[in-house]
Amino acid sequence: MSKLRSLTVWFNSGHMYAFIISILGILLFGYINKFEFLHYSTSSWVWVYALTGASLILTFSLVQLPPEGNEQTMESAVYLACIFVFGGSYTLTILALNCLIFYFFDRSTSWWKHLTNFSIYTVMICVSSFTFDVLGGLPGPLLNDKLTAYLLTLAVYFVSNTFLIGLYYYILYKGTLFETIKDILKDSVIVYLCTLVLSLISTVLIVHNSFLGLVLFLCLSTLLCYSFKRLFAMYRNIEERANTDQRTGLFNHSYFEEILEQEIQKSKDSGTTLSLAMIDLDDFKKYNDHFGHLQGDKLIAFVGETLRSESLKSGTIAARYGGEEFTLLMPDYDSQQARAYIDLLRKKLNNSRFTGVEIFPLGCLAFSAGVASCSSDIHDKSQLVDQADQALYYSKKQGKNTVHIYGAHSPLEQEIDFSQDVRDIEQQLNLFMYKDMETFRHSKRVFRYAMDISDLLELDTLTKRQFTLGALIHDIGKLEIPWGILNKKGKLEPEEWEMVKWHVTWGKKMALTNDKYKDLAPYIELHHERYDGKGYPYGFKGEEIPYLCRMLTVIDSFDAMTTERPYQPTKTIAEAIIELRACAGSQFDPKLTELFIGYIDSREPQHSEIVL
Repeated sequence: MSKLRSLTVWFNSGHMYAFIISILGILLFGYINKFEFLHYSTSSWVWVYALTGASLILTFSLVQLPPEGNEQTMESAVYLACIFVFGGSYTLTILALNCLIFYFFDRSTSWWKHLTNFSIYTVMICVSSFTFDVLGGLPGPLLNDKLTAYLLTLAVYFVSNTFLIGLYYYILYKGTLFETIKDILKDSVIVYLCTLVLSLISTVLIVHNSFLGLVLFLCLSTLLCYSFKRLFAMYRNIEERANTDQRTGLFNHSYFEEILEQEIQKSKDSGTTLSLAMIDLDDFKKYNDHFGHLQGDKLIAFVGETLRSESLKSGTIAARYGGEEFTLLMPDYDSQQARAYIDLLRKKLNNSRFTGVEIFPLGCLAFSAGVASCSSDIHDKSQLVDQADQALYYSKKQGKNTVHIYGAHSPLEQEIDFSQDVRDIEQQLNLFMYKDMETFRHSKRVFRYAMDISDLLELDTLTKRQFTLGALIHDIGKLEIPWGILNKKGKLEPEEWEMVKWHVTWGKKMALTNDKYKDLAPYIELHHERYDGKGYPYGFKGEEIPYLCRMLTVIDSFDAMTTERPYQPTKTIAEAIIELRACAGSQFDPKLTELFIGYIDSREPQHSEIVL
């Protein structure tokens, strides 16, 4: 069953819990057992030694369970069998002797943990024995007509063990008691059930076959423990093969996706830095075409082994992303540290000897890399991957064999790219001119607002590009809405409104089809989320919504209120400001709402004055 001896963290609250449980356990032991072992006969002591030996064997026969490898023991089967055959007081004697012997074998564990474990088991045995007695159970053979008493005793033992251990973890690590107990059940319910069933089997064997029955029970239990260990070893082997790229020995793409999500969440929860590098071998196709795929695979394996050995030294996580692309996930690295580290890897590969590298343009093995760092506005793992991928794209543009940080390209290059992106998006928005001219005009106005707000917020060039282009393209998904709904006069029917709400998802899918616009997807998808969590499509709340997406919500709503729409009346600027303030804290971020109102006041003070 669950034990405390593996814990190494110790707080005052946990110490208090252990103290209370220890006092309770000692008092219960003295009250129930009354030191009756001082009056045992020789035959009684023989059984005490035999059952203590059996419980010790099972205590040392640890069971490991997939997927986490949590260690469980099955000695509780002996204690429950003792309750059914000999009674609670006799069982406490066996428990005391077991814990005393185990203490001398396991001196590395603190004495208070041994005492706490003894006390927890004492409470469990006393409560279970009391339940058995109250339900009419009698020590001795297993009686068919008392099956309810046996089953409920097993249930009480199971529940008390789970509750006492769960309460300890809850006090120690906080969280919620329900979630803590649920985690314990999820990890160990199989061993619990096996233990409970084995206790009934051992009861029958001990009563009818005496010591031979105990030996048979021990054989069955140890074989079961061994089977669990083999199962866990097999699971680990399969898991390792499933998570590993066979060509390079690195983690594969699927595992990278999984660990990336975990590391992003860990970075957000702890406030630590996290960087991701995308690495692509330069001119690999040329090498592959010249020497053939088998030699190309050897080169991939060589690069993979280099990344693997270096990542083990640095605590980073290397994976093969696909083909000649690799990823390196770097917890506790900011973008500059990550760039410096990847640059060292690049130089190491440049100086590495490998057959045929002279065919490369630089005469050596080289790669281009893009680095991106996790920020508070990253709400999805694909965003970080897209940013690193874009940085990799700029690294290739700069002549390859370089490392580029996302957002670090030159202002002139940014300006040229931005102007081209605006033209490209406007070409797509021109489709609205035949379907819904007002959506086209709305997108342009929101874009101009976003340009002004970007200056007001003093956004860096890259963030400004994302925000303003996101504002320009935010309603692109409405191209999928039927003309009749998009231009309907009057209130939309519920099913029509549901279709309109889908435009954020359709628009995101459109953006993701073009690598240049992947980083705009959050502005398209999240501009109808609400600060109070009642928006769509996800119901994100407060700061779960990226900062500039919350700003876009204010801008989008203000323009919607102050320009003519077929399904709602038009407001004046003064009325719109009243509405913004009324919805601040519910629909809109209060601080950003006031910032935008201040911008409107400075821009058109004569229109924003509210006349009563």
